[in-house]
Amino acid sequence: MTPPPAERKARSAARAALDKRATDLVLLDVRAVSSIADYFLVCNGKSTTHMETISDAILAELKAEGIRPLHAEGVAESGWILLDYGDVLMHVFLEDTRAYYALERLWGDAPVLPLDGA
Repeated sequence: MTPPPAERKARSAARAALDKRATDLVLLDVRAVSSIADYFLVCNGKSTTHMETISDAILAELKAEGIRPLHAEGVAESGWILLDYGDVLMHVFLEDTRAYYALERLWGDAPVLPLDGA
């Protein structure tokens, strides 16, 4: 069974982030608990440079698939970069910033998708 387009997009982004050694990557299926998006990808970079590398890799991977973000905001220096693809929101954090905002706790009812092979 082929996953829905939003899930494929989220998994492609997860692969790109993992290829750049993103840490603590989690893919949440928020369809049942949010009208904002279908999936949240949340991961950490070890430094602001690492965050930029991860977000650039996600942008490049999805652009290669013909998918462009609707919006991007935040800068690595703030500790949080958000890439908005409509049905998928991708959050790249520094560890301390991620702990502060605690998105996984906020969306705690959302199932976590397994990432074997992303």
